[in-house]
Amino acid sequence: MDLLEELEASHHYFIQFVQNIPMEKHNYRYDSGKWTIKEIIQHLIDCERIFAYRALRFSRNDKTELPGFDQDSYVANSDANQRHLKDLLMEFSLVRHTTLALFKSFSDEILLRSGTATGFNVSVRALGFIIVAHQEHHKKIFTERYL
Repeated sequence: MDLLEELEASHHYFIQFVQNIPMEKHNYRYDSGKWTIKEIIQHLIDCERIFAYRALRFSRNDKTELPGFDQDSYVANSDANQRHLKDLLMEFSLVRHTTLALFKSFSDEILLRSGTATGFNVSVRALGFIIVAHQEHHKKIFTERYL
């Protein structure tokens, strides 16, 4: 599969996967201080926005080094557990659709452009695959530790 197919397919698989998680698990923590399923979904939304922003900056040949972000602070301040799962999934879907539109606008040449984020050089194309891999990483954690 190419990047656009991966972004599209992983979106649909993830939505289906989450919709099959029992409702009583949505606010479950497998250990003290660990995130709930809702918090992880919000984390995925936030990270996808950040990775897509980085891709946009690098696609436009912006050579400014981009800083990291404090994912724990984002989650702690998200109020994800107060939200309905359907609203989180709708936002996840909307963000993925905007990510897809962005990546569809990139030529092969643009996908090869790169920049520095959190101290690492990364290409525009790699950022798209990072979005998919990050989502798959958390899906695996759901399966292993939450279900």
